[in-house]
Amino acid sequence: MMLDGFNTLPAVILHYTITALVVWRVLLRDNLMPPVRLAWVMVVGLLPALGPLAYLLFGEVRVSRSDRRHARDVERRLRAVWDPDDAHAPIPPKVEPAFAMGRATSDFPPVGGNRATMLPEGDEAMADMIVRIATAVSHVHLLFYIWLPDVTGTAVAEAAIAAARRGVAVRVLVDQLGSRQFIRSDLWQRMQAAGVTCRIALPVGNPLVETLYKRLDLRNHRKIAVIDNRVTWAGSRNCADAAFAIKPRFAPWVDVLMRIEGPVVRQFQAVFLSDWMTHCDEDLSHLLAEAPGPFAGGFTGQVVASGPDQSQSGMSETLTAMLYSAHDRVTITTPYFLPDAALHEAICAAARRGVETTLILPERNDSRIVAAASEGLYLTLLRSGVRLHLFRGGLLHAKIITVDGDIAMVGSANLDRRSFDLNYECNLLLHSAEETAKLDRRQDSYLARSRPVTIAEVRRWHALRRIRNNAMALAGPLL
Repeated sequence: MMLDGFNTLPAVILHYTITALVVWRVLLRDNLMPPVRLAWVMVVGLLPALGPLAYLLFGEVRVSRSDRRHARDVERRLRAVWDPDDAHAPIPPKVEPAFAMGRATSDFPPVGGNRATMLPEGDEAMADMIVRIATAVSHVHLLFYIWLPDVTGTAVAEAAIAAARRGVAVRVLVDQLGSRQFIRSDLWQRMQAAGVTCRIALPVGNPLVETLYKRLDLRNHRKIAVIDNRVTWAGSRNCADAAFAIKPRFAPWVDVLMRIEGPVVRQFQAVFLSDWMTHCDEDLSHLLAEAPGPFAGGFTGQVVASGPDQSQSGMSETLTAMLYSAHDRVTITTPYFLPDAALHEAICAAARRGVETTLILPERNDSRIVAAASEGLYLTLLRSGVRLHLFRGGLLHAKIITVDGDIAMVGSANLDRRSFDLNYECNLLLHSAEETAKLDRRQDSYLARSRPVTIAEVRRWHALRRIRNNAMALAGPLL
Protein backbone atom coordinates (compact mmCIF):
# COMPACT_ATOMS: atom_id res chain seq x y z
CA MET A 1 0.00 0.00 0.00
CA MET A 2 2.76 2.43 0.94
CA LEU A 3 4.70 1.53 -2.22
CA ASP A 4 1.64 2.08 -4.37
CA GLY A 5 1.09 5.45 -2.72
CA PHE A 6 4.72 6.39 -3.28
CA ASN A 7 4.51 5.47 -6.98
CA THR A 8 1.24 7.36 -7.43
CA LEU A 9 2.37 10.58 -5.78
CA PRO A 10 4.79 11.67 -8.53
CA ALA A 11 2.08 11.05 -11.16
CA VAL A 12 -0.41 13.17 -9.22
CA ILE A 13 2.13 15.98 -8.80
CA LEU A 14 2.98 15.80 -12.51
CA HIS A 15 -0.73 15.91 -13.45
CA TYR A 16 -1.49 18.98 -11.34
CA THR A 17 1.70 20.71 -12.49
CA ILE A 18 0.85 20.21 -16.17
CA THR A 19 -2.76 21.24 -15.58
CA ALA A 20 -1.70 24.39 -13.72
CA LEU A 21 0.79 25.33 -16.45
CA VAL A 22 -1.77 24.87 -19.25
CA VAL A 23 -4.44 26.83 -17.34
CA TRP A 24 -1.83 29.53 -16.77
CA ARG A 25 -1.22 29.57 -20.53
CA VAL A 26 -4.96 29.86 -21.22
CA LEU A 27 -5.32 32.76 -18.78
CA LEU A 28 -2.31 34.57 -20.24
CA ARG A 29 -3.70 34.66 -23.80
CA ASP A 30 -5.12 38.10 -24.44
CA ASN A 31 -6.98 37.30 -27.67
CA LEU A 32 -9.40 34.73 -26.23
CA MET A 33 -13.03 35.68 -25.70
CA PRO A 34 -14.24 34.92 -22.14
CA PRO A 35 -16.58 32.03 -23.18
CA VAL A 36 -13.74 30.33 -25.05
CA ARG A 37 -11.32 30.88 -22.18
CA LEU A 38 -13.81 29.46 -19.65
CA ALA A 39 -14.51 26.42 -21.84
CA TRP A 40 -10.82 25.59 -22.14
CA VAL A 41 -10.19 26.04 -18.41
CA MET A 42 -13.01 23.57 -17.74
CA VAL A 43 -11.74 21.04 -20.30
CA VAL A 44 -8.15 21.24 -19.03
CA GLY A 45 -9.22 20.99 -15.39
CA LEU A 46 -11.84 18.26 -15.74
CA LEU A 47 -10.13 15.87 -18.18
CA PRO A 48 -6.85 14.54 -16.74
CA ALA A 49 -4.14 14.26 -19.42
CA LEU A 50 -6.65 14.50 -22.28
CA GLY A 51 -7.64 18.09 -21.48
CA PRO A 52 -4.12 19.56 -21.54
CA LEU A 53 -3.29 17.49 -24.64
CA ALA A 54 -6.44 18.71 -26.43
CA TYR A 55 -5.53 22.30 -25.67
CA LEU A 56 -1.95 21.90 -26.87
CA LEU A 57 -3.18 20.36 -30.14
CA PHE A 58 -6.29 22.43 -30.84
CA GLY A 59 -6.50 25.29 -28.37
CA GLU A 60 -4.38 27.81 -30.22
CA VAL A 61 -4.29 28.94 -33.84
CA ARG A 62 -0.58 28.62 -34.46
CA VAL A 63 1.01 29.64 -37.76
CA SER A 64 4.78 29.30 -37.89
CA ARG A 65 6.85 32.49 -37.86
CA SER A 66 8.48 31.60 -41.18
CA ASP A 67 5.05 31.14 -42.79
CA ARG A 68 3.90 34.51 -41.45
CA ARG A 69 7.03 36.25 -42.75
CA HIS A 70 6.63 34.62 -46.15
CA ALA A 71 2.96 35.64 -46.32
CA ARG A 72 3.85 39.27 -45.49
CA ASP A 73 6.53 39.25 -48.19
CA VAL A 74 4.04 37.91 -50.75
CA GLU A 75 1.57 40.61 -49.78
CA ARG A 76 4.20 43.33 -50.27
CA ARG A 77 5.09 42.02 -53.72
CA LEU A 78 1.46 41.90 -54.82
CA ARG A 79 0.72 45.41 -53.54
CA ALA A 80 3.82 46.78 -55.26
CA VAL A 81 2.19 45.93 -58.59
CA TRP A 82 -1.41 46.90 -57.84
CA ASP A 83 -3.04 49.48 -55.61
CA PRO A 84 -6.58 48.16 -54.94
CA ASP A 85 -7.88 51.68 -54.31
CA ASP A 86 -7.46 52.55 -57.98
CA ALA A 87 -11.05 51.48 -58.68
CA HIS A 88 -12.85 52.26 -55.42
CA ALA A 89 -16.63 52.56 -55.96
CA PRO A 90 -18.99 54.66 -53.79
CA ILE A 91 -21.61 52.83 -51.75
CA PRO A 92 -24.72 54.00 -49.85
CA PRO A 93 -24.30 54.85 -46.14
CA LYS A 94 -26.69 52.03 -45.14
CA VAL A 95 -24.34 49.29 -46.36
CA GLU A 96 -21.09 51.10 -45.65
CA PRO A 97 -20.39 49.33 -42.30
CA ALA A 98 -20.50 45.88 -43.93
CA PHE A 99 -18.15 46.90 -46.75
CA ALA A 100 -15.89 48.68 -44.27
CA MET A 101 -15.60 45.49 -42.24
CA GLY A 102 -14.94 43.52 -45.40
CA ARG A 103 -12.20 46.02 -46.25
CA ALA A 104 -10.70 45.63 -42.77
CA THR A 105 -10.65 41.86 -43.27
CA SER A 106 -8.75 41.57 -46.55
CA ASP A 107 -8.05 45.17 -47.62
CA PHE A 108 -10.10 45.05 -50.83
CA PRO A 109 -12.39 48.03 -51.56
CA PRO A 110 -15.78 47.77 -53.24
CA VAL A 111 -15.47 48.04 -57.04
CA GLY A 112 -18.24 48.68 -59.56
CA GLY A 113 -19.03 47.51 -63.09
CA ASN A 114 -19.35 43.77 -62.43
CA ARG A 115 -21.86 41.29 -63.75
CA ALA A 116 -22.95 37.87 -62.50
CA THR A 117 -24.64 34.83 -64.03
CA MET A 118 -26.45 32.40 -61.74
CA LEU A 119 -25.58 28.84 -62.78
CA PRO A 120 -27.79 25.73 -62.48
CA GLU A 121 -27.89 23.87 -59.21
CA GLY A 122 -26.59 20.45 -60.29
CA ASP A 123 -23.52 19.20 -62.11
CA GLU A 124 -24.35 21.46 -65.07
CA ALA A 125 -22.87 24.33 -63.06
CA MET A 126 -19.34 22.98 -63.46
CA ALA A 127 -19.86 22.58 -67.20
CA ASP A 128 -19.71 26.36 -67.43
CA MET A 129 -16.24 26.35 -65.90
CA ILE A 130 -15.08 23.53 -68.17
CA VAL A 131 -16.17 25.49 -71.27
CA ARG A 132 -14.24 28.55 -70.09
CA ILE A 133 -11.11 26.46 -69.44
CA ALA A 134 -11.42 25.07 -72.98
CA THR A 135 -11.33 28.60 -74.42
CA ALA A 136 -8.57 29.99 -72.16
CA VAL A 137 -5.71 31.70 -74.00
CA SER A 138 -3.35 32.91 -71.26
CA HIS A 139 -3.77 31.15 -67.92
CA VAL A 140 -6.05 28.94 -65.85
CA HIS A 141 -5.87 29.18 -62.05
CA LEU A 142 -7.75 26.58 -60.00
CA LEU A 143 -7.90 26.29 -56.21
CA PHE A 144 -10.24 23.82 -54.48
CA TYR A 145 -10.57 22.46 -50.98
CA ILE A 146 -12.06 19.22 -52.36
CA TRP A 147 -11.26 17.89 -55.81
CA LEU A 148 -12.43 14.32 -56.40
CA PRO A 149 -11.46 11.97 -59.25
CA ASP A 150 -15.15 11.48 -60.14
CA VAL A 151 -16.99 12.49 -63.34
CA THR A 152 -16.87 16.25 -62.67
CA GLY A 153 -13.35 16.21 -61.22
CA THR A 154 -12.11 14.17 -64.17
CA ALA A 155 -13.78 16.50 -66.70
CA VAL A 156 -12.15 19.57 -65.13
CA ALA A 157 -8.78 17.78 -65.01
CA GLU A 158 -9.08 16.77 -68.69
CA ALA A 159 -9.91 20.37 -69.63
CA ALA A 160 -6.87 21.56 -67.68
CA ILE A 161 -4.67 18.97 -69.43
CA ALA A 162 -5.92 20.04 -72.85
CA ALA A 163 -5.32 23.71 -72.02
CA ALA A 164 -1.75 23.01 -70.87
CA ARG A 165 -1.00 21.05 -74.03
CA ARG A 166 -1.98 23.99 -76.22
CA GLY A 167 0.35 26.31 -74.31
CA VAL A 168 -1.91 27.83 -71.66
CA ALA A 169 -0.29 28.26 -68.22
CA VAL A 170 -2.40 26.05 -65.94
CA ARG A 171 -1.83 26.20 -62.19
CA VAL A 172 -3.67 23.95 -59.73
CA LEU A 173 -3.61 24.30 -55.93
CA VAL A 174 -5.54 21.86 -53.73
CA ASP A 175 -5.82 21.32 -49.99
CA GLN A 176 -3.95 18.22 -48.88
CA LEU A 177 -6.71 16.89 -46.62
CA GLY A 178 -9.77 17.72 -48.71
CA SER A 179 -8.24 16.56 -52.01
CA ARG A 180 -6.20 13.60 -50.75
CA GLN A 181 -7.99 11.12 -53.05
CA PHE A 182 -7.34 13.31 -56.08
CA ILE A 183 -3.66 13.76 -55.17
CA ARG A 184 -3.26 9.97 -55.02
CA SER A 185 -5.09 9.40 -58.31
CA ASP A 186 -3.53 8.98 -61.75
CA LEU A 187 -5.20 12.26 -62.80
CA TRP A 188 -2.76 14.18 -60.59
CA GLN A 189 0.16 12.48 -62.33
CA ARG A 190 -1.33 12.96 -65.79
CA MET A 191 -1.89 16.65 -65.19
CA GLN A 192 1.73 17.16 -64.20
CA ALA A 193 2.95 15.11 -67.17
CA ALA A 194 0.89 17.35 -69.49
CA GLY A 195 2.51 20.51 -68.11
CA VAL A 196 -0.03 21.54 -65.46
CA THR A 197 1.77 22.98 -62.44
CA CYS A 198 0.22 21.22 -59.44
CA ARG A 199 0.81 22.21 -55.83
CA ILE A 200 -0.55 21.17 -52.43
CA ALA A 201 -1.82 23.74 -49.93
CA LEU A 202 -1.01 23.31 -46.23
CA PRO A 203 0.97 20.08 -46.57
CA VAL A 204 1.63 18.15 -43.39
CA GLY A 205 5.04 16.58 -42.90
CA ASN A 206 5.95 14.93 -39.61
CA PRO A 207 2.99 15.61 -37.25
CA LEU A 208 5.04 14.96 -34.13
CA VAL A 209 7.48 17.71 -35.11
CA GLU A 210 5.18 20.20 -36.82
CA THR A 211 2.61 20.27 -34.02
CA LEU A 212 5.23 21.99 -31.85
CA TYR A 213 5.14 25.20 -33.92
CA LYS A 214 1.92 25.17 -35.95
CA ARG A 215 -1.61 23.84 -35.79
CA LEU A 216 -2.13 20.88 -38.12
CA ASP A 217 -5.87 21.15 -38.76
CA LEU A 218 -5.73 24.55 -40.51
CA ARG A 219 -7.26 24.08 -43.97
CA ASN A 220 -7.58 26.01 -47.23
CA HIS A 221 -11.35 25.85 -47.73
CA ARG A 222 -11.43 28.28 -50.68
CA LYS A 223 -12.94 27.52 -54.08
CA ILE A 224 -11.38 29.85 -56.66
CA ALA A 225 -11.07 29.61 -60.43
CA VAL A 226 -9.73 32.50 -62.53
CA ILE A 227 -9.44 32.33 -66.31
CA ASP A 228 -7.32 34.87 -68.23
CA ASN A 229 -7.97 37.60 -65.64
CA ARG A 230 -11.46 37.90 -67.17
CA VAL A 231 -13.79 35.51 -65.41
CA THR A 232 -14.11 33.87 -62.00
CA TRP A 233 -16.76 32.05 -59.97
CA ALA A 234 -18.19 32.67 -56.50
CA GLY A 235 -19.95 30.02 -54.46
CA SER A 236 -19.72 26.87 -52.41
CA ARG A 237 -19.05 24.28 -55.13
CA ASN A 238 -16.06 21.99 -54.79
CA CYS A 239 -14.63 20.25 -57.85
CA ALA A 240 -16.78 17.17 -57.44
CA ASP A 241 -20.10 15.63 -58.48
CA ALA A 242 -23.24 16.54 -56.58
CA ALA A 243 -23.40 12.82 -55.75
CA PHE A 244 -20.25 13.41 -53.65
CA ALA A 245 -18.73 9.93 -53.70
CA ILE A 246 -16.92 10.26 -50.36
CA LYS A 247 -20.23 10.83 -48.49
CA PRO A 248 -22.92 9.42 -50.81
CA ARG A 249 -25.59 8.80 -48.16
CA PHE A 250 -26.02 12.56 -47.72
CA ALA A 251 -26.26 13.25 -51.46
CA PRO A 252 -27.04 15.22 -53.42
CA TRP A 253 -24.89 18.05 -52.17
CA VAL A 254 -26.75 21.20 -53.09
CA ASP A 255 -24.47 24.12 -53.94
CA VAL A 256 -24.63 27.62 -55.36
CA LEU A 257 -22.29 28.93 -58.06
CA MET A 258 -22.21 32.27 -59.88
CA ARG A 259 -20.00 33.24 -62.79
CA ILE A 260 -18.48 36.69 -62.15
CA GLU A 261 -16.96 39.11 -64.67
CA GLY A 262 -15.62 42.62 -64.21
CA PRO A 263 -13.09 44.48 -62.03
CA VAL A 264 -13.76 42.33 -58.95
CA VAL A 265 -12.15 39.38 -60.81
CA ARG A 266 -8.77 40.97 -60.02
CA GLN A 267 -9.51 40.64 -56.30
CA PHE A 268 -10.18 36.91 -56.69
CA GLN A 269 -6.97 36.70 -58.71
CA ALA A 270 -5.08 38.43 -55.90
CA VAL A 271 -6.34 35.88 -53.37
CA PHE A 272 -5.30 32.99 -55.61
CA LEU A 273 -1.89 34.52 -56.27
CA SER A 274 -1.36 35.12 -52.56
CA ASP A 275 -2.00 31.44 -51.85
CA TRP A 276 0.03 30.29 -54.85
CA MET A 277 3.08 32.40 -54.05
CA THR A 278 2.88 31.38 -50.39
CA HIS A 279 3.21 27.72 -51.37
CA CYS A 280 5.45 28.13 -54.42
CA ASP A 281 8.58 30.01 -55.41
CA GLU A 282 6.96 31.39 -58.58
CA ASP A 283 6.40 35.16 -58.45
CA LEU A 284 3.23 35.92 -60.40
CA SER A 285 2.60 39.42 -59.08
CA HIS A 286 2.85 40.84 -62.62
CA LEU A 287 -0.51 39.25 -63.46
CA LEU A 288 -2.24 41.84 -61.26
CA ALA A 289 -1.13 44.62 -63.59
CA GLU A 290 -3.95 43.73 -65.97
CA ALA A 291 -7.29 45.29 -65.00
CA PRO A 292 -10.53 43.61 -66.19
CA GLY A 293 -12.80 46.20 -67.77
CA PRO A 294 -16.09 47.31 -66.16
CA PHE A 295 -19.58 46.65 -67.54
CA ALA A 296 -22.09 49.48 -67.83
CA GLY A 297 -24.64 49.27 -65.05
CA GLY A 298 -22.79 46.43 -63.34
CA PHE A 299 -23.03 45.69 -59.62
CA THR A 300 -20.63 46.74 -56.87
CA GLY A 301 -18.69 43.88 -55.34
CA GLN A 302 -15.88 43.19 -52.89
CA VAL A 303 -13.92 40.06 -52.07
CA VAL A 304 -13.81 39.19 -48.38
CA ALA A 305 -10.98 36.70 -47.84
CA SER A 306 -10.12 35.49 -44.36
CA GLY A 307 -7.70 33.09 -42.72
CA PRO A 308 -6.17 31.98 -39.41
CA ASP A 309 -3.15 34.25 -39.90
CA GLN A 310 -5.39 37.30 -39.38
CA SER A 311 -5.73 39.00 -36.03
CA GLN A 312 -9.51 39.36 -36.12
CA SER A 313 -12.47 37.18 -37.09
CA GLY A 314 -13.27 39.36 -40.08
CA MET A 315 -15.75 37.08 -41.83
CA SER A 316 -17.99 36.85 -38.78
CA GLU A 317 -17.76 40.59 -38.15
CA THR A 318 -18.68 41.36 -41.77
CA LEU A 319 -21.76 39.13 -41.50
CA THR A 320 -22.65 40.76 -38.18
CA ALA A 321 -22.42 44.22 -39.76
CA MET A 322 -24.74 43.07 -42.55
CA LEU A 323 -27.31 41.86 -40.03
CA TYR A 324 -27.31 45.09 -38.04
CA SER A 325 -27.97 47.02 -41.26
CA ALA A 326 -31.15 45.02 -41.94
CA HIS A 327 -34.55 46.74 -41.85
CA ASP A 328 -36.94 44.41 -43.68
CA ARG A 329 -35.73 40.86 -44.24
CA VAL A 330 -32.74 38.55 -43.89
CA THR A 331 -32.34 35.06 -45.35
CA ILE A 332 -29.41 32.86 -44.39
CA THR A 333 -28.43 29.50 -45.86
CA THR A 334 -25.57 27.46 -44.41
CA PRO A 335 -24.79 23.75 -43.95
CA TYR A 336 -22.97 24.23 -40.65
CA PHE A 337 -24.38 26.64 -38.10
CA LEU A 338 -22.22 27.24 -35.05
CA PRO A 339 -21.71 31.01 -34.91
CA ASP A 340 -19.76 32.97 -32.36
CA ALA A 341 -21.75 34.80 -29.70
CA ALA A 342 -21.77 38.15 -31.52
CA LEU A 343 -23.12 36.73 -34.77
CA HIS A 344 -25.71 34.57 -33.00
CA GLU A 345 -26.94 37.59 -31.07
CA ALA A 346 -27.05 39.67 -34.28
CA ILE A 347 -29.33 37.07 -35.90
CA CYS A 348 -31.63 36.96 -32.87
CA ALA A 349 -31.60 40.77 -32.53
CA ALA A 350 -32.65 41.19 -36.16
CA ALA A 351 -35.69 38.99 -35.57
CA ARG A 352 -36.54 40.68 -32.26
CA ARG A 353 -36.63 44.14 -33.82
CA GLY A 354 -39.09 43.01 -36.48
CA VAL A 355 -36.85 42.00 -39.38
CA GLU A 356 -38.19 38.91 -41.16
CA THR A 357 -35.28 36.59 -40.41
CA THR A 358 -35.11 33.17 -42.06
CA LEU A 359 -32.44 30.52 -41.45
CA ILE A 360 -32.21 27.47 -43.73
CA LEU A 361 -30.15 24.47 -42.58
CA PRO A 362 -29.92 20.87 -43.85
CA GLU A 363 -32.15 18.39 -42.04
CA ARG A 364 -29.48 15.67 -42.33
CA ASN A 365 -25.94 16.85 -41.65
CA ASP A 366 -22.73 14.95 -42.33
CA SER A 367 -21.28 16.29 -39.06
CA ARG A 368 -23.22 14.90 -36.09
CA ILE A 369 -21.32 17.03 -33.60
CA VAL A 370 -22.03 20.31 -35.39
CA ALA A 371 -25.63 19.25 -36.05
CA ALA A 372 -26.18 18.58 -32.35
CA ALA A 373 -24.51 21.84 -31.33
CA SER A 374 -26.73 23.69 -33.83
CA GLU A 375 -29.84 22.07 -32.37
CA GLY A 376 -28.77 23.40 -28.99
CA LEU A 377 -29.29 26.91 -30.42
CA TYR A 378 -32.70 26.29 -31.99
CA LEU A 379 -34.83 27.34 -29.03
CA THR A 380 -33.03 30.67 -28.61
CA LEU A 381 -33.47 31.38 -32.32
CA LEU A 382 -37.15 30.44 -32.39
CA ARG A 383 -37.98 32.40 -29.24
CA SER A 384 -36.39 35.45 -30.85
CA GLY A 385 -38.70 35.08 -33.84
CA VAL A 386 -36.29 33.51 -36.35
CA ARG A 387 -38.05 31.40 -38.99
CA LEU A 388 -36.05 28.15 -38.96
CA HIS A 389 -36.37 25.70 -41.88
CA LEU A 390 -34.69 22.33 -42.48
CA PHE A 391 -33.85 21.40 -46.08
CA ARG A 392 -34.96 17.89 -47.05
CA GLY A 393 -33.56 17.49 -50.59
CA GLY A 394 -30.04 16.36 -49.74
CA LEU A 395 -27.21 18.10 -47.93
CA LEU A 396 -27.69 21.82 -48.44
CA HIS A 397 -24.10 23.00 -48.88
CA ALA A 398 -24.71 26.56 -50.17
CA LYS A 399 -23.54 29.51 -48.08
CA ILE A 400 -25.67 32.61 -48.76
CA ILE A 401 -26.91 35.60 -46.81
CA THR A 402 -29.18 38.26 -48.32
CA VAL A 403 -30.32 41.46 -46.59
CA ASP A 404 -33.27 43.69 -47.57
CA GLY A 405 -33.14 42.55 -51.20
CA ASP A 406 -30.15 44.85 -51.62
CA ILE A 407 -26.94 43.36 -50.24
CA ALA A 408 -25.71 39.78 -50.24
CA MET A 409 -22.75 37.55 -49.53
CA VAL A 410 -21.95 34.22 -51.18
CA GLY A 411 -18.87 32.05 -51.08
CA SER A 412 -17.01 29.30 -49.26
CA ALA A 413 -17.42 30.28 -45.59
CA ASN A 414 -19.89 28.45 -43.37
CA LEU A 415 -21.47 30.15 -40.36
CA ASP A 416 -19.32 28.23 -37.93
CA ARG A 417 -16.18 28.79 -35.90
CA ARG A 418 -14.01 26.61 -38.13
CA SER A 419 -14.68 28.89 -41.10
CA PHE A 420 -14.24 32.00 -38.98
CA ASP A 421 -11.06 31.02 -37.13
CA LEU A 422 -9.30 28.04 -38.74
CA ASN A 423 -10.04 27.93 -42.48
CA TYR A 424 -8.82 30.09 -45.34
CA GLU A 425 -12.07 31.30 -46.94
CA CYS A 426 -13.13 33.51 -49.85
CA ASN A 427 -16.54 35.20 -50.19
CA LEU A 428 -18.07 37.82 -52.44
CA LEU A 429 -19.94 40.72 -50.81
CA LEU A 430 -22.17 42.54 -53.30
CA HIS A 431 -24.54 45.49 -53.41
CA SER A 432 -27.18 45.07 -56.10
CA ALA A 433 -30.95 44.58 -56.06
CA GLU A 434 -30.72 42.49 -59.25
CA GLU A 435 -28.01 40.11 -58.07
CA THR A 436 -29.46 39.84 -54.56
CA ALA A 437 -32.80 38.92 -56.15
CA LYS A 438 -31.09 36.02 -57.95
CA LEU A 439 -29.76 34.71 -54.65
CA ASP A 440 -33.13 35.25 -52.96
CA ARG A 441 -34.83 33.22 -55.69
CA ARG A 442 -32.33 30.40 -55.18
CA GLN A 443 -33.00 30.48 -51.42
CA ASP A 444 -36.75 30.46 -52.13
CA SER A 445 -36.17 27.20 -53.99
CA TYR A 446 -34.50 25.81 -50.88
CA LEU A 447 -37.47 26.90 -48.75
CA ALA A 448 -39.80 25.06 -51.12
CA ARG A 449 -37.91 21.85 -50.27
CA SER A 450 -37.74 22.54 -46.53
CA ARG A 451 -39.95 22.10 -43.50
CA PRO A 452 -40.39 24.62 -40.70
CA VAL A 453 -39.23 23.94 -37.14
CA THR A 454 -41.51 25.13 -34.33
CA ILE A 455 -40.97 25.82 -30.66
CA ALA A 456 -43.48 23.08 -29.85
CA GLU A 457 -41.44 20.54 -31.80
CA VAL A 458 -38.22 21.46 -29.99
CA ARG A 459 -39.93 21.26 -26.62
CA ARG A 460 -41.11 17.71 -27.43
CA TRP A 461 -37.55 16.46 -27.82
CA HIS A 462 -36.69 13.87 -25.17
CA ALA A 463 -34.39 14.79 -22.30
CA LEU A 464 -31.36 12.89 -23.60
CA ARG A 465 -31.50 14.71 -26.93
CA ARG A 466 -31.74 18.08 -25.20
CA ILE A 467 -28.85 17.23 -22.87
CA ARG A 468 -26.72 16.12 -25.84
CA ASN A 469 -27.55 19.25 -27.84
CA ASN A 470 -26.97 21.64 -24.96
CA ALA A 471 -23.69 19.92 -24.05
CA MET A 472 -22.51 20.27 -27.65
CA ALA A 473 -23.65 23.92 -27.74
CA LEU A 474 -21.77 24.50 -24.48
CA ALA A 475 -18.67 23.15 -26.23
CA GLY A 476 -19.38 25.43 -29.19
CA PRO A 477 -16.48 27.80 -28.40
CA LEU A 478 -14.11 24.85 -28.81
CA LEU A 479 -15.64 23.45 -32.01
